[in-house]
Amino acid sequence: MLHVAYFIIRHLISFPLFITSWISLQLGANLNFFIAGLISTGVYALSVNVIKSVQSRLIVKKYNMTLPEYKHVQQQLKEAKLKLNKLNGYFIKVRSIRAFKQLFEMNRLAKRIFQIVRTNPKKFYHVEPFFYAHLETAVELTEKYTLLVSQPVKAPAVQIALQDTRETLLELNQVMENDLHQVLASDIEHLKMELDFAKISIAKHEKPLMLKGDLSHDRKSNSF
Repeated sequence: MLHVAYFIIRHLISFPLFITSWISLQLGANLNFFIAGLISTGVYALSVNVIKSVQSRLIVKKYNMTLPEYKHVQQQLKEAKLKLNKLNGYFIKVRSIRAFKQLFEMNRLAKRIFQIVRTNPKKFYHVEPFFYAHLETAVELTEKYTLLVSQPVKAPAVQIALQDTRETLLELNQVMENDLHQVLASDIEHLKMELDFAKISIAKHEKPLMLKGDLSHDRKSNSF
């Protein structure tokens, strides 16, 4: 969501600059309509890039990363997005319900990991094998599997290959599930710490209240 918000902000800021510069260049500098438009387009592009650079530095500061680290993660996310699009295109081609469910689950896990890292770039370092190996393997195996499934020939060798691929994909699903747990591990630990702190705070507040109630009860007893 942060990336979407930043995208909208930089274009909302740059568009008025584009219009203002275009009008100013035509009326103030008496430039040709098309030349003024070309220069204004350059102003627009420059404005977008400058604001994007500032926004990148804000994100880097927020997540305590260096700019090269952030750019590297963004490049990995860009490549992962292309692989996810391929994976999404493959799993809808299978005809078997069992295979569809298996590949659908793999696609769901991959998208979830991608979204988490996209939201918090620093989490990339918790799940590097997913980006460097696991996602690529998933795409390659799914491609081969859909190719074998679509073949009209169902020779024993093809059936064996399909079964082996299904078993490997199942193992890969488990690996991706571990990747998801790994990327969520710090959040789970943080949540546990907050829960422990909340329980301690509640316990501290409950004890004085109980004592106060006891004292009130004692006073009423003494009055009789």
